[in-house]
Amino acid sequence: MDKSSHVLTLPSEPREFGFYMDGDWVAAGEREMFERASPGHGVPVTRTPRCTEDDLNAAVASARTAFDDRRWSGLSAADRSAVLLKAAELIRERIEEIAYWETLENGKPIAQARAEVSGCVGMFEYAAGLGRALHGETYNNSGDNALGVVTREPIGVVGVITPWNFPFLILCERVPYILAAGCTIVAKPSEVTSVTTLLLAEILSQAGLPDGVMNVVTGSGRTVGQKLLEHMDIDMLSFTGSTSVGRSVVEASGRTNFKKLGLELGGKNPQIVFADADLEDAADGVAFGIAFNTGQCCVSGSRLLVERSVVEEFSRMVADKLSKAKIGDPLDETTQIGAITTDAQNSTIMSYISKGQEDGAHLVCGGKQLDLGQGQYIEPTIFTCDSMDSAIAREEIFGPVLTVIPFDTMDQAIAVANDTEYGLAASVWTKNIDKALTVSRQVKAGRFWVNTTLAGGPELPIGGFKQSGWGREAGMHGVEEYTQIKSVHIEIGKRTPWVE
Repeated sequence: MDKSSHVLTLPSEPREFGFYMDGDWVAAGEREMFERASPGHGVPVTRTPRCTEDDLNAAVASARTAFDDRRWSGLSAADRSAVLLKAAELIRERIEEIAYWETLENGKPIAQARAEVSGCVGMFEYAAGLGRALHGETYNNSGDNALGVVTREPIGVVGVITPWNFPFLILCERVPYILAAGCTIVAKPSEVTSVTTLLLAEILSQAGLPDGVMNVVTGSGRTVGQKLLEHMDIDMLSFTGSTSVGRSVVEASGRTNFKKLGLELGGKNPQIVFADADLEDAADGVAFGIAFNTGQCCVSGSRLLVERSVVEEFSRMVADKLSKAKIGDPLDETTQIGAITTDAQNSTIMSYISKGQEDGAHLVCGGKQLDLGQGQYIEPTIFTCDSMDSAIAREEIFGPVLTVIPFDTMDQAIAVANDTEYGLAASVWTKNIDKALTVSRQVKAGRFWVNTTLAGGPELPIGGFKQSGWGREAGMHGVEEYTQIKSVHIEIGKRTPWVE
């Protein structure tokens, strides 16, 4: 990897990895391998094992032993915090390496990948402090002969299933908080973007995490992932993915041990723009909100609701912004929009673009597959619709496709924003504080932005309303999510006899 060049170089041959269990690498051996081709270049870059059910069972057993013997949960919060802080330091030292492999497997721009990995350092640093702040309650109001104590205890062995769109970021929105709570982990990354999850497991071991506390099993969702969510010895499962798959996760939990679930699912997120907004700022934010990560983002602002008096002007402004964004080689430092991550997603996005045209939506810009000589790329696309009837206005596309819908009143904007099964994120653009507060309070979404989008940090919890998920990640809520509450009633002094 030539870091001095403007465009980083591809590896000369795919790098082969094992999987990670009980504090060390496990060689692939005779296991079948999955070869990943870079979506931005079309050449093989990594090879990872397709683990078996036996491998998964061994990883869960390792995590169970590590939890039950209290090698991690039995440590003081100060000792656990020290490991998380050391991990943050090691991630900072390896930002370039992690970002490089993230870009190769995912297709996102290297500058974006680097920023995401840098942000993950803060996740570990913040979670380290939260572990020391976690506490229970006391009730000294039951009279002189009793004391009530409420404690928070780690829930146990946590399964973590992460998607391909933000392999390292989504992992780090969970892992440090799970560890801060005192739990152990079995992680299953997407088969197409496994490497940075493996690297995190290695980093955690180097930081002093006890063996077996963080295990990574690679392979397909249909085999390893399904067995993980059905496993009787997994106490809680964190799943990030589509709402349709989320339903199967809920069903599997009900069929087995009623494991607790944390679900971050789909979204069809509204960006509401009033005529009194700073339209230049709003146009830039809206363009960023739909094109970031090529729209392959669960909180992508894919529905644009614009006050009718400025809808045509504003649509042109957004189209102009998108036309100036640089699409191309993800290893180019100046690229802003990278490749579509998988062949299947590429086909899905193009099918929605065709469906929008068939449904009579007006194509403002884009709509084409780009031929850049290598990899798979799609132009950022804008449609205008008069209502929410079209599939492109209602369904999650997970690509750089923006649907513009006009509104006349604030109440209408709120109604249209809430006219969806989802409730993951939303934003409003206005210089009127009354409008901003009213909309932010009435739109049903777990994350809300005012005059910005896709912003935040480790302090603020993330999660969805309605069919966008259960539970919260990050922030203090993200640590508490991986604990269970125990009430302890303590009698003091001589017992009043039941039998004289």
